[in-house]
Amino acid sequence: MTDIKPIPSDQIICTEFDGGEGILVDLNTKRYYELNETALLVWKGLEKGLGIDDIVATVLAEYEVEPEHARSSVETLMARLGSYKLVSTKT
Repeated sequence: MTDIKPIPSDQIICTEFDGGEGILVDLNTKRYYELNETALLVWKGLEKGLGIDDIVATVLAEYEVEPEHARSSVETLMARLGSYKLVSTKT
């Protein structure tokens, strides 16, 4: 199976707050999206060019969670980010 590599859109700015949360701002639509600690970890992985498999591994290293739950959560977040056009998907 080929690892999917979502790519953050160029018009998105990410700001991280001290509490481990963050915010994404879409410069085209002027909309913002709040990120919890886990979503911010995932977004940082995207910015580093990591694929889904590597992001899931990062989540597993940071949190005590079952692998299936981590993958499901990451894939759900990717789908949501894609629906808002914050990422595009490359294989």
